[in-house]
Amino acid sequence: MEIKISKKPVEYRRAINILEERLKLVKEKKASELIWLLQHPNVYTAGIRYSNNEILDSSINLIKTNRGGKITYHGPGQLVCYFVINLNKRKKDIRKFVNIIENTIIQTLKEYKITSFSDRKNIGIWIRHKKEIKKVAAIGIRVSKWIAYHGFSLNISNNLDYYKKIIPCGIKNKKVTNLKLIKNKNYNDIYKKIIINFINNLKT
Repeated sequence: MEIKISKKPVEYRRAINILEERLKLVKEKKASELIWLLQHPNVYTAGIRYSNNEILDSSINLIKTNRGGKITYHGPGQLVCYFVINLNKRKKDIRKFVNIIENTIIQTLKEYKITSFSDRKNIGIWIRHKKEIKKVAAIGIRVSKWIAYHGFSLNISNNLDYYKKIIPCGIKNKKVTNLKLIKNKNYNDIYKKIIINFINNLKT
C-alpha cells in the first residue's frame, strides 16, 4: 500500500483524476492500494444524492462527483483522506468498511481526549459540544468492482462560514464544527495518527 502526503493544497479536480486513474490501475492489478492525505483550496462538491434546494447561495461553484452523499465543502484547515482500497482482498462488506472509517476517526480523536461518535441515520462523525450535536467529519465513498475509493474529511481549523452557503450533507437541523473550537490543541500530527489507525483497522 502506498501512503501519499501532500504538503501543498491540491486542486479538487486534479485529485479526483489521480484517484480515478489509480482505481483503474488497481482494477488491472498494475498498482498498489493508496491512502492519500491532503487539503484542498476552497471548493463545494456534490455527491450523487444531492438536491438543488440544498444550495443556499446560488453563486457558489459546485463540482458534481460520483461519490455517495450530498453537498459538502472542502478548504484550508480541513484534512482530507482519499483512498483506493481493494475489498476483494478483504471482506466484501461495505457497511463494515464504513465502520472501519468511522472507527479510525473516533480512535484518532480519542487520542486527543475528544469523544466522538457515528450515527446510522446521518453518516459522518459527530461531537456533543455545548449541549449541541455537531458534525466534525464527513464520509463519502464509492465502490466499483469491490474497490472502494473517494474518502473522508476532518475539520480541524477550517472557516465554518463556508457551510452557511449550503445545507451540509443535506442535514438541516445539525451544525458543523471543527477540532480547534472543540479543544484548542496542536493537531499538526493528526494525519500520522489517522494513517496508523486506518491501516490497523483495515487488518481487522
